[in-house]
Amino acid sequence: MTTALPVPTLKAGPAGLTFAALMKRQDPRHEITLYERGPRHATWGFGVVFSDRALEFLRADDEDLYQYLTPHMETWPNLTIAHNDTRIAIAGNGFAAIGRLEMLKLLYAHVEGLGVSIVFDTEITSLSQPELAGADLVVAANGAFSWVRSENEARFGTTVD
Repeated sequence: MTTALPVPTLKAGPAGLTFAALMKRQDPRHEITLYERGPRHATWGFGVVFSDRALEFLRADDEDLYQYLTPHMETWPNLTIAHNDTRIAIAGNGFAAIGRLEMLKLLYAHVEGLGVSIVFDTEITSLSQPELAGADLVVAANGAFSWVRSENEARFGTTVD
């Protein structure tokens, strides 16, 4: 028997939101709260690009999320290399793109519909903060410059090159 896990996730970006959706799909009893330091209607970055292969992974992991997101994406089947007046199309390298804020808004609605709580304007800067008390699992989806990773380099075996 699986027991419900309180799972705080630090950062409500695409990775944290997708993790939350997958955890809820695995067991809807999981209690998941996402903490996002920024406001709901703001983001840093411009867009998100998926290769056809990346979309295949998303579809295999979460068909519902794939079906929900893809109608909002702009797609193109080929890359074109342009040099001076010469353009060469290269087939077999399909991509899809979506504006980052649009994607986040869609993901917020998706995970909230699954029962995930999102707390905006709340920055978690320590694993000892009261918001994380009682958690069985903390997922730090807080990016390339993660304070969680840097503060726990020895325990995680982190190396940076």
